[in-house]
Amino acid sequence: MNYQEALEYINDKNKLGSKLGLDSIGKLLDLLGNPEKNLKYIHVGGTNGKGSTSSYISNILETGGYKVGLFTSPYIEKINESIRINNLDIPDEVFGRLTKIIKDKIDIMVRKGLDHPTSFEIITVMGFMYFYEEKVDFCILEVGLGGRFDATNIIPTPLATVFTTIDYDHIDILGSTLREIAYQKAGIIKENSIVISYPQEKEALEIIMQVSREKKSELHICPMENISIKELVSHGGSFDFHYGDFHMEDIKISMVGEYQVYNATLAMMVILILKEKGLVELSPEHIREGINNTRWAGRLEIIGSDPTFLIDGAHNLQGVSQLKKALSLFEYNRLILGLGILRDKDISHMVRELGPMADKIVVTEPNMVRKLDGEILGREISKYNENVIIEKDIKRAIEKTFELAEKDDLIVFCGSLYLIGEVRKIIKLL
Repeated sequence: MNYQEALEYINDKNKLGSKLGLDSIGKLLDLLGNPEKNLKYIHVGGTNGKGSTSSYISNILETGGYKVGLFTSPYIEKINESIRINNLDIPDEVFGRLTKIIKDKIDIMVRKGLDHPTSFEIITVMGFMYFYEEKVDFCILEVGLGGRFDATNIIPTPLATVFTTIDYDHIDILGSTLREIAYQKAGIIKENSIVISYPQEKEALEIIMQVSREKKSELHICPMENISIKELVSHGGSFDFHYGDFHMEDIKISMVGEYQVYNATLAMMVILILKEKGLVELSPEHIREGINNTRWAGRLEIIGSDPTFLIDGAHNLQGVSQLKKALSLFEYNRLILGLGILRDKDISHMVRELGPMADKIVVTEPNMVRKLDGEILGREISKYNENVIIEKDIKRAIEKTFELAEKDDLIVFCGSLYLIGEVRKIIKLL
């Protein structure tokens, strides 16, 4: 099976949608000899910041000389981005070869009358196979949706379970309260494990503490109060951090936004605890260099100038709040906003935050079955801003923002990772 055939096969399975539960992926992995049982994991869950935090951890370990597998979702431009070793995407030929092996086993499952695995389950399994084949030292595994019934939760006890901020997201699937959402996300905590968490809201923290006790797991809350932010600018920032006997000054990040300081600190905390346990060997300079070298596509990423063109994966209320705060780091005259949202998001609260902050808004639609119709989004956001233009085609929406913007303005596209992935590809061709 070549790469294009593999893509067509996997994309065709998108019609199966998302299916929470571990039965299908468990049976498929059994047929493949359970490669997932032979890897060392750092499992990263939460709502916002999972990709960035995973990337910080991966880069620190790689800088220290380790071979690191990184599994993240969703991808921005190309599906291969989801499966990486030391910052290199899985090669097309390997992608095709592994898809053929997986397909053959799925055919056996289907003949037995078993459920067909979803696209996400197939990609997750491919990640396990590739990392096992390549004998990575560590696998940084980002949760897809929720945690308890997410395909990534098929793994054995990881070296560490990490929680970024937990907030309202996928409320139609995970629950309408923070406690319910946190309960689903805390489902990745295994028996006798190490748990490292961002300092959560009270309801979420209570759940993580409760599940950690039940699982007899050691819980560490990242001491964000030990951070001293020294600089935040439109191209990164610097800060000091101390934890126990560890003191580091002038830690530089190359990603934009205050929240990236917190993501980097959470990643550092993971590394420091693993180091305390004798599970990794890394110097302070490995940590410093790994953090500074970390980039993450689609998170407050500048992809054009004159006017400045920014894309951000903000797709829930917490992400939108962080975006608004980060925009204060930029100098601009007017804000031209490009916006497309999926219909299962907290739309009313998101547009209430986004609407008043822009001078002009171009509403569009992500290329995704769960997209919110542009007309509906346009009507909703016009409650807060009368300068709304609807352009459902993403390329034409981009062109419209350029027509509206002058040299000193700022163009921002946000609302969905699926949207900004398309925007990123289109801008490269313009």
